[in-house]
Amino acid sequence: MSWIFLALLSSAVSAVVSVLDKTIIYRYATTPKTLPLLIGINQSSIGLLMLLFLEVPDAAEPKLISGALISGALFGLGAQFLMRVLYTEEVSRVVPVFQSAPIFTAFLALFLLNENLTLIEWVAIFSVVLAAIALSVKIEPGQKTLTLNRSFFLLLTGSAIYGSSYILGKVAVDNLPLLYTHALRSISLGFVFLVFNARPAPWREVKGFFTGRSPALIFVGLNELIIASIGLILLLWALSLGPASVVVAVSSTRAFFLVVYSSILALIWNGALGENINRASLITKLTSTLVIVIGTATLALIN
Repeated sequence: MSWIFLALLSSAVSAVVSVLDKTIIYRYATTPKTLPLLIGINQSSIGLLMLLFLEVPDAAEPKLISGALISGALFGLGAQFLMRVLYTEEVSRVVPVFQSAPIFTAFLALFLLNENLTLIEWVAIFSVVLAAIALSVKIEPGQKTLTLNRSFFLLLTGSAIYGSSYILGKVAVDNLPLLYTHALRSISLGFVFLVFNARPAPWREVKGFFTGRSPALIFVGLNELIIASIGLILLLWALSLGPASVVVAVSSTRAFFLVVYSSILALIWNGALGENINRASLITKLTSTLVIVIGTATLALIN
């Protein structure tokens, strides 16, 4: 199966994850650590359960296992930045900036994996990333100046960490079975979330979800146990078939799918997910997503 198709499908699925994450944060969570705590519990549990049913492959050397675990930990650490900002900002502005990861992945892949890109590929990658970042620029009504989101640099740091996780992930999945690699990454990803978010207040809120039979549990169960796992496995599958730098670049189309999903929801249900829809923001989002599509199409045609 084409890695380009897998990466695009992963992006479409992951955008649904982001929408549901924001739904939980916007409607149910009262602390910024509640959702990450739930993710930590779910992901570490999924990883451990998978390892119980999977055979240890012959190629499971300590170096490769460590690489997969570190990859998951870096993924979780980068995502921790995302989750913290997502608690207070619009999902359609936060995630696109976080999708600047391909730049960091491409540079690391150049030096560590010897992946050589053509000039056109570099231009396409930078176009996709810059268009995604443009989605974070706010145009205030009645003002002629552009305002960069205050969380921009925090998200950029998280994106760099997130992007680097795919270098080790690529090495691991090239030598270990797909599901086995995913299980290891899920364990360390979940562990990082637990370390940062296992605090009394979020624990009390999670307990309250169970005792009160909150609908939040349905969203979390559906999102983390099924949708998020599918998205992660699809991207890891794409990574096993294609070059890390370009696979992660194509995965930035998550920003496109997210803008489409969130804008439709906001137009149907006014104020859904805390999104502000106005003419200026719609023009910015549509222009940026068009560039993302063109850049991705270029990468797909070249490869």
